[in-house]
Amino acid sequence: MNILIFGDSITWGAYDPEQGGWATRLRNYFEAKDNDTDVYNLGISGDTTADLLNRIEIEAKSREPNLIIFAIGINDAQFIHSTNGLRVSLDEFQQNLTKLLSIAKKFTGKIVFVGLTKVDESKTTPIPWNTNKSYTNENIKRLDTVIEKFCEENKLKFISMDSVVGNGDLIDGLHPNTKWHIKIFNRIKSEVELII
Repeated sequence: MNILIFGDSITWGAYDPEQGGWATRLRNYFEAKDNDTDVYNLGISGDTTADLLNRIEIEAKSREPNLIIFAIGINDAQFIHSTNGLRVSLDEFQQNLTKLLSIAKKFTGKIVFVGLTKVDESKTTPIPWNTNKSYTNENIKRLDTVIEKFCEENKLKFISMDSVVGNGDLIDGLHPNTKWHIKIFNRIKSEVELII
């Protein structure tokens, strides 16, 4: 069983020095169980759905996935002040989800989407490392709702993060700390075990 997890810096495991994030924790969990389940963390910091479209097919082809997990979209929701709009428009975001699903279906019928996490707006409007960009919960919720509706329409599993993370679990207002990575790992682990 090969599980591929596509995502961004939160998937990649930023700010979890103990075990490298929730996706790596999932890999470690299955390795410890020794049940022939390989988990590939394919999260790249800063990625949007548009970025993921440029690499998903090549990366999936070489790993023959039985299950694909998408944990992407928070960077799409990034507000760019200089253009007065989202980094990826709502229309493009919806089109990208459709394209990602179409590509994923070439490899497996088991496809899961993870919902987006809230931010601490006092630290993300704007983000200190780039004052041209902000993350707001309103924009994140807008895209999260699009993902959830998309999953309903396509009969896909949607794992909501609504009640999983709070401001106290965020390092810089955006990225989770170790405590939150453990929370999301536990949430996703229980869902994945039902699927596989």
